[in-house]
Amino acid sequence: MRKAALFSLVLLASPVSLLAGTAAAKPPVVLELYTAQGCASCVAANAHVATLADKPGVLALTFPVDYWDYLGWADTFAKPEFTDRQKAYVARLALREPYTPQVVVDGAVQAAGTKAARVDQLVATAAKARRKAEPQIRFAGSGRVRIGAGAAPKGGGEVWLVRYDPREQDVAVKSGDNKGQTIVQKNVVRELDKLGVWKGAAKAYKLPAAGEDGLRTVVLIQAGHGGRIIGAAQAKAPKA
Repeated sequence: MRKAALFSLVLLASPVSLLAGTAAAKPPVVLELYTAQGCASCVAANAHVATLADKPGVLALTFPVDYWDYLGWADTFAKPEFTDRQKAYVARLALREPYTPQVVVDGAVQAAGTKAARVDQLVATAAKARRKAEPQIRFAGSGRVRIGAGAAPKGGGEVWLVRYDPREQDVAVKSGDNKGQTIVQKNVVRELDKLGVWKGAAKAYKLPAAGEDGLRTVVLIQAGHGGRIIGAAQAKAPKA
């Protein structure tokens, strides 16, 4: 009877353990694609990143840049702040200049988006290195996000709000290098805002209202000036 009772207690405890493991889920691998609708070599990279966006544990974000607009097609999603973000990576990773298509993984390593196998390798390596998120990021009511205590990077971290459109979007390009083609893009970033700094102590930040309907909300904690991403979390999708 005693063994049976102990076995019953184990069964009762198991769901609790499983829930605890779910709460401590690993943070996603953050993949950033810098691309442009007027960039001929970006078409295949867009398609490949769209497939990675559907993989569990991967947060793929498409950042359209504007410096190829002079070729004859003004990118319909590009914003100067996306180009500025890419330039921060160029300086941090000691690259000669920004280029497209470029993939940056976790703010730490980069590869040409045309090299699909290399991109896959970087994502797989980052996924294997994943540990429990620290600091924890939790979305609270009243449009706020709470970041727990943890080890901050030297000089403090930056807290970024990213809002993206999760839909796959087709863009008919009417001029420039991709004239006559339909460009497919997914998880296109529409808003990028720096919420403030994080120096290791628990802190709450207010989230501005979204400028468009249907956007998903992500918060990133990142070392300053294009450094490594040390925390990432996505708010639950609103109920339809």
